Amino acid sequence: MDKIIGFIGCGNMGKAMVGGIANSSILNSKNILVIDNHKENLDYVRKKFGVSIAENKIEVAKKSDFLFLAVKPNAYSDLISEIKNAIKEGVVIINIAAGKSIENIENDFGKKLKVVKAMPNTPALVGEGMTAISFNDKISNDEKEDILRIFKSFGEAEVVEEKLMDVVTATSGSSPAYIFMLIEAMADSAVLNGMKREKAYKIASQAILGSAKMVLETGEHPGELKDMVCSPGGTTIEAVASLEKDGFRNCIINAMNICVQKSKKMTN
Repeated sequence: MDKIIGFIGCGNMGKAMVGGIANSSILNSKNILVIDNHKENLDYVRKKFGVSIAENKIEVAKKSDFLFLAVKPNAYSDLISEIKNAIKEGVVIINIAAGKSIENIENDFGKKLKVVKAMPNTPALVGEGMTAISFNDKISNDEKEDILRIFKSFGEAEVVEEKLMDVVTATSGSSPAYIFMLIEAMADSAVLNGMKREKAYKIASQAILGSAKMVLETGEHPGELKDMVCSPGGTTIEAVASLEKDGFRNCIINAMNICVQKSKKMTN
């Protein structure tokens, strides 16, 4: 790809995407242009990934063919006000902020332009991100292919209707936090029962990774895969019964519903 991919903002999510793209083979890492308010973030991505560092936000806006706005949602309006007269002709604006719709971005720029709404997640840093993408009607088919290539360079990507982005926020955008909590809890139990913590984290993490891969690659219903592990009168069904008694699934559903509602509230 002979394009410039710009990032304004390089916090945790920005670093994950920059690293994912740089570690792929879709373009030279020097074609990734980054600016951030924190010098330590810029030093990190330059040394770690060999990307280019801009002098300021205006430089990124002027040079980028694909421009990621990777700042906090409450900073979007001020950022757009600063760069809107400097953006390159035909630039594709990529909005990754929860609570910011395509329409919000168009209104802030004060005109119709090419806008993508994307919801990535932090596993992008290890090439296993999950991104949901929505396009406005200004994006060409060729540009859609390029955008999917960018996001698939650090994981998987699916096109969804923009109205489902609040659901995506709960299902993949925020869910790594739930999984990290699960891994931590599993490891705590293992430590309680005598296992060294480092080994407990590895065993728990690989079990979750392998289980997810089984769902993706076998096409079997998760309930059927669960039943395969539950021998009659065995250890697993005892654990499953305890999880059901404590409301494990209901707890997850309720937490995700709260996440969806919070995302909707931020959008309104």
